[in-house]
Amino acid sequence: MTAALPRVVSPEEWASAREALLRKEKEHTRAGDRLAAERRRMPMVRFAKQYELAGPDGTQSLLDLFDGRRQLIVYHFMLYPGDEVGCPGCSLLVDNMSHPAHLHARDVTLKVVAPATPPEIERYWARMGWTIPWVSAAGTDFPADCGIDGGFGVSVFLRDGDDVYRTYFTDGRGGDQFVGTLRYLDVTPFGRQEAWEEEPRGTDAPSSWWRRHDEY
Repeated sequence: MTAALPRVVSPEEWASAREALLRKEKEHTRAGDRLAAERRRMPMVRFAKQYELAGPDGTQSLLDLFDGRRQLIVYHFMLYPGDEVGCPGCSLLVDNMSHPAHLHARDVTLKVVAPATPPEIERYWARMGWTIPWVSAAGTDFPADCGIDGGFGVSVFLRDGDDVYRTYFTDGRGGDQFVGTLRYLDVTPFGRQEAWEEEPRGTDAPSSWWRRHDEY
């Protein structure tokens, strides 16, 4: 690490700089609140196709994935038939998934869906030590119908009785919002140490330093 350190100032100067930044942070928070409200007002599209998704407890439909709750978040994980390991970025995101009780309290179920076969997913989950619920989309149109073409993404679904609707989707940098590790790094002096950052603290390309947690 060769980046210059932050300036050393008096406690009074630090407090003034902190107050100035706090005003901008509050503006950013309010802008995020407005964006979240707009996201909630998005229209929805019906998903009526009957998919056969294979999980540890047998074959499930998209409706089954809700586990009786009204809302469902699906993370489309990059692990494909024949793969020995999953995508490092997807793995980082799953490492950051929280205890599901907090989502369940708000009527939300979180599931990870991968195109690999159940045995392949089971082996990789065992290596990573994950307990996050998963299902296999192998042999189904579900990833393609969600616009997943060799990548990752996050889909949100809403259940109205037995009818299922898709309300939201994001991929690319949209995935950053689900990775707590990145949020923590963003408040440190050296940041993510990637070349794109203002006043870059490193030369790494975005996400190029990510590893599976047992590979660092």
